[in-house]
Amino acid sequence: MNAYAGIVRKTARPVLALVLLALSGVLAWQMSARSAEAPVVIPAPGIDEPSTRAGPEKAVLAGGCFWGMQGVFQHVKGVLNAVSGYAGGSRDTAHYETVGSGATGHAESVEITYDPSQVTYGQLLQIYFSVAHDPLELDRQGPDSGRQYRSTIFAANDEQQKIAQAYIAQLGKSGAYAAPIVTTLERGKAFYPAEAYHQDFLALNPDNTYIVINDLPKLANLKRLFPGRYREPPVLVHASLH
Repeated sequence: MNAYAGIVRKTARPVLALVLLALSGVLAWQMSARSAEAPVVIPAPGIDEPSTRAGPEKAVLAGGCFWGMQGVFQHVKGVLNAVSGYAGGSRDTAHYETVGSGATGHAESVEITYDPSQVTYGQLLQIYFSVAHDPLELDRQGPDSGRQYRSTIFAANDEQQKIAQAYIAQLGKSGAYAAPIVTTLERGKAFYPAEAYHQDFLALNPDNTYIVINDLPKLANLKRLFPGRYREPPVLVHASLH
């Protein structure tokens, strides 16, 4: 992201972050971030988990800044919780300022707890590949660059890996994309929740300039392309803590 927005996100002190966010509207003209990519209409996965399975289950996905990824999946019916965090590295380095170096192995991720009787793993991947992020961008998403913003699916088991691999191959043959998908698969990587001030960021800061430019279009695309899966009130992390 641009230098100013980077300062906002890299601070670990919520009070200072709020002050800087308040100033973001004044400096919005300085932002060089481009708006979110147009959504891609893609087929549903040919291989998926049974929708009759008793839940809940979890999926961990990475695709750029976790603010937008979390915000999208919080509006998907059947999602019980969506937590921003880090996956791919060790517990010791699962801190925002450290992950920001791009050298920890972590990717900003979202852990999705879902009910497969309402939304399956494959259906979550369809949203992931079509509106939640751009799977053609290598080690970046929009204005954010670095390995911590890579497109990665952290498969929890053999079934998730099989579904994801088959879907990536299916999409590659579908002709829906103008370039090869760069999304990778990683196994055996733990997920660590991000700091509290990152949780529910889109829902709590809808007027933030970064959110308006990069993430609100994703919600609009989710509602337009998947009206049957869209839920208006988001499921919030902070609400589940009370």
